[in-house]
Amino acid sequence: MSTRLSKGGRLIDRSAALEFSFNGKRLKGYRGDTLAAALLANDQMLVGRSFKYHRPRGIVAAGPEEPNALVNLGSGGRLEPNQRTTVTELFDGLEAASQNHWPSLEFDVGVVNNYVSRFLPAGFYYKTFIHPRPFWKHVFEPIIRQSAGLGSAPKDRDADRYEQAYAFCDLLVVGGGIAGLQAALVAGRAGARVLLLEQAAHWGGRAPVDGDVIDGKPAGDWVDAAVAALEGMENVTLRARCMAAGVYDHGYVLADEKVADHTPGDGRPKHRLWRIRAGKILTATGAIERPLSFAGNDIPGVMLAASVRDYVVNWAVSPGDRTVVVTNNDDGYRTAIALREAGLAVPAIVDARANPAGDLVAKARSLGLRIEAGRGIAKVKGGKRVTSVAICLQAGEGAVIDEIACDAVAMSGGWSPVVHLWSHCGGKLTWDTANACFRPDPARPPLNHDGGAMVHVAGAANGAMKAAEALLDATAAAEAAVTALGMKPKKAKAPVAEAVAEGPMEAVWIMPQGASAELKAKMWLDYQNDVKVSDVQLAAREGYESVEHTKRYTTLGMATDQGKLSNINGLAVLAQALNEDIPQVGTTTFRPPYTPVTLGALAGEARGEIFQPLRRTPMHEWHERNGAYFEPVGLWRRPYCFPRAGETHEQAVHREVTNTRERLGLLDASTLGKIIVKGPDAGKFLDMLYTGVMSTLPVGKCRYGLMCNEQGFLSDDGVVARIDEETWLCHTTSGGADRIHGWMEDWLQCEWWDWQVYTANVTEQYAQVAVVGPNARKLLEKMGGMDVSKEALPFMQWADGRLGGFPVRVYRISFSGELSYEIAVPASHGAAFWAALHAAGAELGAMPYGTEALHVMRAEKGFIMIGDETDGTVIPQDLGLDWAISKKKEDFLGKRGQQRTFLASADRWKLVGFETLDGSVIPDGSYIVAPGVNANGQGKTQGRVTSTYYSPTLKRGIAMGLLHRGPERMGEVVEFNTVKGGTVKARVVNQVFFDKDGEKQNV
Repeated sequence: MSTRLSKGGRLIDRSAALEFSFNGKRLKGYRGDTLAAALLANDQMLVGRSFKYHRPRGIVAAGPEEPNALVNLGSGGRLEPNQRTTVTELFDGLEAASQNHWPSLEFDVGVVNNYVSRFLPAGFYYKTFIHPRPFWKHVFEPIIRQSAGLGSAPKDRDADRYEQAYAFCDLLVVGGGIAGLQAALVAGRAGARVLLLEQAAHWGGRAPVDGDVIDGKPAGDWVDAAVAALEGMENVTLRARCMAAGVYDHGYVLADEKVADHTPGDGRPKHRLWRIRAGKILTATGAIERPLSFAGNDIPGVMLAASVRDYVVNWAVSPGDRTVVVTNNDDGYRTAIALREAGLAVPAIVDARANPAGDLVAKARSLGLRIEAGRGIAKVKGGKRVTSVAICLQAGEGAVIDEIACDAVAMSGGWSPVVHLWSHCGGKLTWDTANACFRPDPARPPLNHDGGAMVHVAGAANGAMKAAEALLDATAAAEAAVTALGMKPKKAKAPVAEAVAEGPMEAVWIMPQGASAELKAKMWLDYQNDVKVSDVQLAAREGYESVEHTKRYTTLGMATDQGKLSNINGLAVLAQALNEDIPQVGTTTFRPPYTPVTLGALAGEARGEIFQPLRRTPMHEWHERNGAYFEPVGLWRRPYCFPRAGETHEQAVHREVTNTRERLGLLDASTLGKIIVKGPDAGKFLDMLYTGVMSTLPVGKCRYGLMCNEQGFLSDDGVVARIDEETWLCHTTSGGADRIHGWMEDWLQCEWWDWQVYTANVTEQYAQVAVVGPNARKLLEKMGGMDVSKEALPFMQWADGRLGGFPVRVYRISFSGELSYEIAVPASHGAAFWAALHAAGAELGAMPYGTEALHVMRAEKGFIMIGDETDGTVIPQDLGLDWAISKKKEDFLGKRGQQRTFLASADRWKLVGFETLDGSVIPDGSYIVAPGVNANGQGKTQGRVTSTYYSPTLKRGIAMGLLHRGPERMGEVVEFNTVKGGTVKARVVNQVFFDKDGEKQNV
């Protein structure tokens, strides 16, 4: 049985006992335990079920490579599925529940799949679920959907909070083992800004567990001294519990820090997502031990040898009273020695090598340990836990030589460098024959923008598996990184680790090497997804020669551990089946994140009301005090209307329109997009962006412009003002400022990168007020400070000055058809300027109006609105805006798209106005009925309404819409469908309903 040892445990505090529960059963552990260590200490060997066959699963590893021991952690607002017990720090009150079984962990009806496994080989779903065809929808799909996934999806709102932060450094060192610590010391002493990340809660990696001796003292002491030295350097930052999830272009790294995973509810953020920019990156991420493929290697109690050593040394936990060690390398002997020194029985060391030799082998013999050389495991016996192993000749076919009673098996198949971060940005690998693993190829590193290596690698991650080699390799890698940064490393002697002579490993991919088909059908590669050696061999026979195809056909490496334990073994089995060398078979693709990152960390503070940044204008509080009813416009909140007591929203809109037309209206137009475009090539750039010519616009004047995408469809519109010889200000729609600015930058950075143009989105730097109506000029004259007469400031011009003591830029433009000025002031003056306008305009009938009144008035004038008259399929010519398209320009974005036959055709839906015969309002979304029906039986249409309102100015319903050949059909009566059924008749008219000659706006 697995149990807690009476002494030892370098990471636990026996004075701090903790209580936790597993499947409702109350258990005890200590501070410093992982959940996996605490479960083993309580003899909880069975922790879950595999996905496909529902076979019993136990803990196999001690780190993030664990494929089996995944649990539902917590409850309610703190429920998290698929949490690895091996990296979950124990805390008082922790709740855990096993997954993927019914009705219970001990008795799972899904295990019936295991007994019919011969009928469910790799790829069976591709062959089974296609016949008969009707079965897919009604039988197969419902069953598959019910079976899919692991764990329980949370139903309650996450009770924790998350945050994000930025960090900048010269050198980012990933990995806090001895290689990472040494690299950080070298770089720190050279004066580099160093950020050192370690995914675990403690430093030093494997060295303290393996009993390494560095500079004449135990590795743990050297680690403590190194950490203390680094903490004393102002230019070095250390972060434990921080996992580097992914490496991206230009030295950009995402890292997930577990701030309060182990202290829930203490007020701190649970996770912190770091966005790191590094001059250079050095990965010292270590290596992962590989399992061995033998029959029954998935039975609870079969574990990685180094992980068994971790549990014994770090947490004083014995996975079993009698542990058989099976290995193909000397490192497995470290586990046998650690078990014996802890007072535990090791019935045998089964070594696949015929003549094992080395210091560790000699020590094992001196301790009286039985060594079975040239042997392998024919089969592990047991159900929900190991009971014995049958051993055989490794060179044979599995004939049993002896059976050894035991309750645990520690297996070591060699080590695979953690090359994920190296590979994320294109770093290539090379095959290391001696260690039977892929390691980074120094000749093909991930490259930075300057052509130099972006990522350096050190220690076991670079194939330097021994402590002495790792320290030397780390020193050299750090010196190279520091030199590449333009700094000079200080000369210092590298620490020296005590050398341990080890014999060569022997690559063993199947045990025994001549195993029968029956044995191969019980050799597991991917524990979670139930992929066996026989499955990979079947894939090879069926023609899946590409490793990527085999991966998808068998689901090898597609579990939540992403192949950390299974990939190399699977590649080797595939290579053998294809009679090829492993390097020729290649590897699958490594993609971020290295281990899962919770969605909460990715979202950060962007949740609830601030899921997106909520934008408010400087006048927002005034609007709230004055009863505004708000509507979302992009990320902004704008007043829809300002209802008074007893008014409906519709009545408020009618009042605001009438007052603006007859007296004076004030509109908060601060949300209008404002983008500065500046530089010697700015005019040329804008001529490409807009359909009209902007480069010839005189300074001090404004021009209306249209933007189209490459396909020719209308994307945005707005007024452009020429500020000086090299500067233009482009107005965009409220919801389009960020999009259009991004569009500009995309073209400048990707296509016209050599043009001298600078853009800046200054939307939030200015508050803007539209002063509209017959009394608009009177109000500005009353404010005083600048001449706003028709002669001094004609229509479509602008001027800087002061009004009422405020610094202003006044644009003489109109979106309502009335005499209108749009006045921009610095955002810090916005609220005061707005209040001053209302105070001065009270006797002139000043009244605020909202977006709906704005829309009604612009529709009365026949002005289009992006998003209403446009839907991504409309070109300017459809809207009668041919006059805004230059006939002289050689090119602009969308020109060639508009020349396509379908878009250039006159046989399109075109913009017109509509007046209902009975004065009613056409329903939003209505289509214009056409005679006949389509092939699907639906009625034909010949157009649709785009904007429809009741006009308080005209005292009837008005609408604009797109109609087939609309401008040719003036005076014709058409019918719109209605929500309740039936139709409403309307006459086709010009879309300009009010002041067709523009006399009111030009006074």
